[in-house]
Amino acid sequence: MNALHLAVADGMTIARRNALKIRRAPDLLGGVVMLPIVFVLLFTFVFGSMISLPGMSYGEYLLPGIFVMTIVSSGQITGYTLTQDLRKGVFDRFRTLPMSPSAVLTGQTVADVIMNLTSIVTMALVGLLVGWRIHSSPVEAALGFLMLLLFAYAFSWVTATVALALRTPEVFNNVATIMSFPMVFLSNAFVDSTRLPGPLRPIAEWNPVSTLVQAARELFGNTSPALPVPDAWPLRHAVPVSLLWSVLLLIVFVPLATRLYRKAAGR
Repeated sequence: MNALHLAVADGMTIARRNALKIRRAPDLLGGVVMLPIVFVLLFTFVFGSMISLPGMSYGEYLLPGIFVMTIVSSGQITGYTLTQDLRKGVFDRFRTLPMSPSAVLTGQTVADVIMNLTSIVTMALVGLLVGWRIHSSPVEAALGFLMLLLFAYAFSWVTATVALALRTPEVFNNVATIMSFPMVFLSNAFVDSTRLPGPLRPIAEWNPVSTLVQAARELFGNTSPALPVPDAWPLRHAVPVSLLWSVLLLIVFVPLATRLYRKAAGR
């Protein structure tokens, strides 16, 4: 019990350290927030007038996709920060301190939850300004935001694993971009996945990003009975499947990232 208490305390200390880094380097958070704002304005006011959906506005259809794009993009900061610390020898300094080995990764991912919360709140406020509304109950809306944060936390462990395997910021940025762009754009974040051609449709329908976007739309009430009912099983059970994806990512990547961190810190 004492070891667990120390691990939690050390993790919170590292989380405060990383939160201070974000506050002192607002360009990190600004990049994560500004790009989705540009997408909201671009798709709402430029493409929104050309994209019509039965029974609802394109802006309300779009915002849950922007939320998910934001947390996928901000997850890259986890890996970038870890590779920067690795290059600067910060891991070696941590190794000399009487602290829990798991505190570095736990603190980093918890700090990213704070950053993601800031990003999502910003997106929600911008969405309200351009006409987005929540049409569900407060409980369902709260569950929608919590589910987004849970997936963001789980995805940060994925990027941490990739970063610790690659070890350099430049290589990580290239790989993370190649990984995140297809996840977001080959999904239902911006268009209905049933309209995608050929083999792209099943890929998009089984994409965890599509499932999370669909779950967010259902929980925020941003759906319409006039829209086609998804045929794919993950999209028909979007809320439980999204929660399952988050749990599965944590089960797989938390121990994997921890093992890679111990190897990196031991060199």
